[in-house]
Amino acid sequence: MTEKSIAKQHHTTFESIRHLDTESNEFWLARELARVLDYSQYRHFLPVLERAREACRNSGQRVEDHIEDILTMVNIGSGAQREVEDMRLSRYACYLIVQNGDPAKPVIANGQTYFAIQTRRQELTDNNKFAQLSEDEKRLAIRSELAAHNKQLAATAKDAGVETTLDYAIFQDHGYKGLYGGLGAKDIHACKGLKKSQKILDHMGSTELAANLFRATQTEEKLRRDSVRGKVEANQTHFDVGRKVRQTIKELGGAMPENLPVPDASIQQLESIRKKQLKKKTD
Repeated sequence: MTEKSIAKQHHTTFESIRHLDTESNEFWLARELARVLDYSQYRHFLPVLERAREACRNSGQRVEDHIEDILTMVNIGSGAQREVEDMRLSRYACYLIVQNGDPAKPVIANGQTYFAIQTRRQELTDNNKFAQLSEDEKRLAIRSELAAHNKQLAATAKDAGVETTLDYAIFQDHGYKGLYGGLGAKDIHACKGLKKSQKILDHMGSTELAANLFRATQTEEKLRRDSVRGKVEANQTHFDVGRKVRQTIKELGGAMPENLPVPDASIQQLESIRKKQLKKKTD
């Protein structure tokens, strides 16, 4: 059997154990996935599931949205069944699980490819939906994602040695200085005409928020990938990533973030408007 036919067979296998609930949400069952991935016993699969939980948590995702403890029925012979512990898994959870598997096994390697491709297809669908949003809707979406990634960045920075509140403020300032051509948080506040109590990120347009989201995600990844240790090295890493993002914007002919306009409404005002609109719909 050729590698191509093996890959096709495994693709079909992963699709064959995909379930849909009453609301057409897809999911996989952990016990079925364990068998497909060639685990002889379910208990040997449990450590992989725990690593997937941790990876999901570290990515800033709500674990319960992707991995849910449930009970399922299994056959025990003579038509009898009994209830056993199982897990309902999202596509993203399956992707994390196969990423923790042994790529030397053909079924794992093909599982990694299958779930990576399918996840990317979903991302492209989401991107198309995102492109259809209004500017205010884009701001709310990116700001929410940035808030989640900043929590993840803070945790990774702490592991690198950025421990106190002051340490983190200095660390964040280095990222801003790299991205904003030497301007720190106070300077950006001044440029935008903001009060001390107002958060910079809540007064950015979608383009500026996207640049800061990229800065945050790439810094978090680099801190982990390079096993950065110590406040000084972490601060320099954040600055370097910010500067690289700025350089990319310049090469693409984009406006520098400090020169982008300040929106009329803050994120808080937009959220207030959205809540009122939702309330009207439910009344």
